[in-house]
Amino acid sequence: MIRCVDVWKSYRTGGRSVEALRGVDLVIEEPGFYAIMGASGSGKSTLLHLLAALDVPDRGELHVGGRRIDGLSERELTAFRRHEIGIVFQQFNLIATMTAAENVALPGLLAGQSARTLRARSLELLEQLGLAERADHRPEALSGGEQQRVAIARALLYAPSVLFADEPTGNLDSRSSEALWEFLRSLSSQREMTVIMVTHEPAAAAHCRRAYLLSDGRVTGEIGTEGLDASGIAAEYQRVARSA
Repeated sequence: MIRCVDVWKSYRTGGRSVEALRGVDLVIEEPGFYAIMGASGSGKSTLLHLLAALDVPDRGELHVGGRRIDGLSERELTAFRRHEIGIVFQQFNLIATMTAAENVALPGLLAGQSARTLRARSLELLEQLGLAERADHRPEALSGGEQQRVAIARALLYAPSVLFADEPTGNLDSRSSEALWEFLRSLSSQREMTVIMVTHEPAAAAHCRRAYLLSDGRVTGEIGTEGLDASGIAAEYQRVARSA
């Protein structure tokens, strides 16, 4: 499902070049819920943005959902993002003047699809996420957890095989965070999806099948999370970091 081969990415900032990724190699072959962990500046968000076709690498190969994407044109990348993957960010990015159902349908509306068809699809997704009764509420009337579930429903509009989540619980309280992590785990299992979450939280990674650790722009190790709670993940993270 996911394969990175010697992926590099640098940026210009303050008149100098900063290498965000330095030869990343990563393979995820089966559907499931996976974490990419690392400290601030490790390159984890840059890697997710490349995999989600929001940016392009300087060199290296990127394969997502069985398709190589590093050589696609901007138009092809836009179509790939719209139809093949879903993306959820820390910020909910909901339109304040639109209802939950309208926010879910927005990508299809922008693509010129039938409003009636999109309405039916939006209501179906919101029902699956336990938000059927909130479909006609605007974001201000929704809790943070509900807003994030609306954002997830929007990301699922085209039934993607891969869902990316960039620190999705950064604006949620601990109870809502736990509920969202469990929901993402269940989503990957029930739909046989690959869900990849960028996080720095051991408690989040404890819900995942495996965590891949980044440091200084490289994958430095991985943690099999079975049987580990947040403290166990944190201990393994430190052990791998010391041996890297």
